[in-house]
Amino acid sequence: MASDENAEGTSVASAQLIRQFQFERVLNHDTRSKSINILGTIDSSPAILIAEKTAFSAHDEAAIAKLPTVSNGTSSIRLLDRNDIYRWYMAVLVQDLETSPGAKLSLIWPATKTHIDKYGKQRRKVIRETPELYRTVLVPYIERMRGDRIQWVYNILSHKVEADRIVYENPDPEQGFILLPDLKWDRTTMDALYLVAIVRRHDIASVRDLNKSHIAWLKSVESEIIHAVTRRYTAISAAELRVYVHYLPSYYHFHIHVTNVEHDAGDGATVGKAIMLNDLVARLEEMSEDVYGFENTTLTYLLGENSELWREGYASVFGEV
Repeated sequence: MASDENAEGTSVASAQLIRQFQFERVLNHDTRSKSINILGTIDSSPAILIAEKTAFSAHDEAAIAKLPTVSNGTSSIRLLDRNDIYRWYMAVLVQDLETSPGAKLSLIWPATKTHIDKYGKQRRKVIRETPELYRTVLVPYIERMRGDRIQWVYNILSHKVEADRIVYENPDPEQGFILLPDLKWDRTTMDALYLVAIVRRHDIASVRDLNKSHIAWLKSVESEIIHAVTRRYTAISAAELRVYVHYLPSYYHFHIHVTNVEHDAGDGATVGKAIMLNDLVARLEEMSEDVYGFENTTLTYLLGENSELWREGYASVFGEV
């Protein structure tokens, strides 16, 4: 755990760093999530700033009670239109950094071309990945994406970073995992709760490595995650948790997503990306001994045209190079 003094020093340094951001161009924006991805530089190195407007917290009644007052002065509210009993306004709300911040900012620096491609606007393709395509296209890609590319994951597992953010931990090297808040969650709005469980074992890169021998382990991990979350956040019940994995994942060390069902996780919780963990287990239980695991099945997912996997792998397979 970092000391309070060290944590405060890191916080100040990080705040100063983001103020050095120099705008270059907008990479992408999303009107649904009220977010924008911006490319810029810090000390001449590429940087990506992701700004997302925060959600209202239904649990903060004191802040909600202030909403009708908007802010001081009539210039902070403007009538857009009215029809009978209905009126629409634009307004500047009273906000406070500690209790009701207006936006959450995420900074990636130094940013690589892979980051820039990922957060830029892109068209997507539907990939029907057969076992043969998995072995010939994806396996070589996964090998390149592991090792040093996910050193930050190993840093978390070894407590070198983010130890003060851990919500729950099972230290067993085979059965265990670390549960911590996803960076997309503001750690305040419970309806937007978003956690990630990173498993300790290193032999599973993705869903493809799972087989019938992992059924008992997966069931145990899901049960332990749900128990840990509902014990830590008592306002949430087990029936209000969405526990799922991604295929394709954003990094190739097996991890599990945990969100409040009220949270709109966008593309991360849609068909072609998310698979509920208990559905994953059910599919493994139904597999014959000949199939045995996901390595021998066909999986369908969405893939962006900007991704390295599309450009250097599937584009040539589908004749789009």
